[in-house]
Amino acid sequence: MIKVRRVYDPEEQDEGARFLVDRLWPRGVSKESLHYQAWLKEVAPSDELRRWYRHDPEKWEEFQRRYAAELDGKEESWRPLLAAARQGDVALLYATKERQYNNAAALKRYLEQQLAEDSGA
Repeated sequence: MIKVRRVYDPEEQDEGARFLVDRLWPRGVSKESLHYQAWLKEVAPSDELRRWYRHDPEKWEEFQRRYAAELDGKEESWRPLLAAARQGDVALLYATKERQYNNAAALKRYLEQQLAEDSGA
């Protein structure tokens, strides 16, 4: 199972492997205090896409489409997440206050589609 978790929320015991998927390190969080397996900043949306989107819900569908196109071009960045998801639960960590329309939610959807395609579903 792939979960999406905000870095500022208390860690849950059953989250599995935790990966920070933001390009920028979260403000006010020390690297020592955040329990995570890896910081995969290369899997985050490009700065250009992030600035264009600005968490505008009206741009959500187009953001997901553009982000998926970026991810299609950098498979090496998200393959470790897919491998981890095949082994057990994975938590995608993000920092923004926007809980529904964020890059981790879009990445979760993308990864779940990849898992479905790989399994022939």
